[in-house]
Amino acid sequence: MIRAAASRRDREEPSRLREAPRPRWVRGAPPLLLAAICVIQLATPEAVDLSFLLAAVPPMAALSYGASATALFGGIVITLLSLPGFGLGRPGESDLLTVAFAALLSIVFAWVRSRRDAQLVTVRTVAEAAQFAVLPPLPERVGPVRCAGLYRAAQGGTLVGGDLFDVRKGPCGVRALVGDVQGHGLEAVGTVAALLGAFREAVLDQPDLEGVAGRLDRRLVVDSEQAEHAELFATAVLLEFRDDAAEVRLVSCGHPPPLLLRGGTVEELDVAPGPPLGLGIAGVAAPEEVSVALKPGDRLLAVTDGVTEARDASGAFYPLAERLSSFPVEVWDNPAVLTSAVWRDLVRFSGGVGDDVALLAFAVEV
Repeated sequence: MIRAAASRRDREEPSRLREAPRPRWVRGAPPLLLAAICVIQLATPEAVDLSFLLAAVPPMAALSYGASATALFGGIVITLLSLPGFGLGRPGESDLLTVAFAALLSIVFAWVRSRRDAQLVTVRTVAEAAQFAVLPPLPERVGPVRCAGLYRAAQGGTLVGGDLFDVRKGPCGVRALVGDVQGHGLEAVGTVAALLGAFREAVLDQPDLEGVAGRLDRRLVVDSEQAEHAELFATAVLLEFRDDAAEVRLVSCGHPPPLLLRGGTVEELDVAPGPPLGLGIAGVAAPEEVSVALKPGDRLLAVTDGVTEARDASGAFYPLAERLSSFPVEVWDNPAVLTSAVWRDLVRFSGGVGDDVALLAFAVEV
């Protein structure tokens, strides 16, 4: 099961958890060094002895090769030093033993490194499968809605951080969630998993978005009570697309409002900002649902504050609406292309994003 999940993720997006392949020069260095020393030594006068450099070949091989290949390189080095009349240096018996000992240590090191690498790949595969289960990739279409999500965690080597999104079809239509929990990185993954689980259940049995928001809020309130010194909260925006209406319904829980892309213009939707999740909104003030009529060709983009609060070198915030207006029209048409274009533009603007980033784009057939 883990292999299946991991391989499916690999087809859709290159993994950032797996061990990156070593540079070619690392694997090519041992044979090149071996050949270069032999050629240079044979071309220089006998008074110049470069054979001591051969002792570096086995340790270099141990960095990128297994124990067998390292032993092969060590055997070649010892053989070259031992061949009478070959002219490759004139090592004494103690020098040859030193090189042989270094080669033996390199073989042991290569064996230990290979085992550790295999264990690390297994651990990373399991971690990737677990994170993949928390935030699986979105399908290209959910009911009448074409959608695409892009997620980048601030903490390197992870797939999930403190942001979340999901799109699910239920009895009341297609519902979507974009949120940002307190904290980021691995410390927030537990809260993200709890909210996503609550959302997926609420999509099936809650008649309106206020009920979905209430279920998410209750999840955080209960979790805060059970954890010592924990005050969990999150911002979120909920969207609903019903099959029988050319509109989108929205509820905001302290989250930046989505953007409507229509006819070459970008408009921030006027959504009443409700209180964040985790504050007990059922006893304070339920968030207000608003409806926005949709026209053919409309696109929606919801983001987290990792986008809107990114800064450039001068400290200016990323002007999302302004930058979207400058994108070519064909970028708007495809949700996947749109999210990728925003991410690339954000990185160029900021020079590197230090917060979790989530983008979710919609194209509705009306």
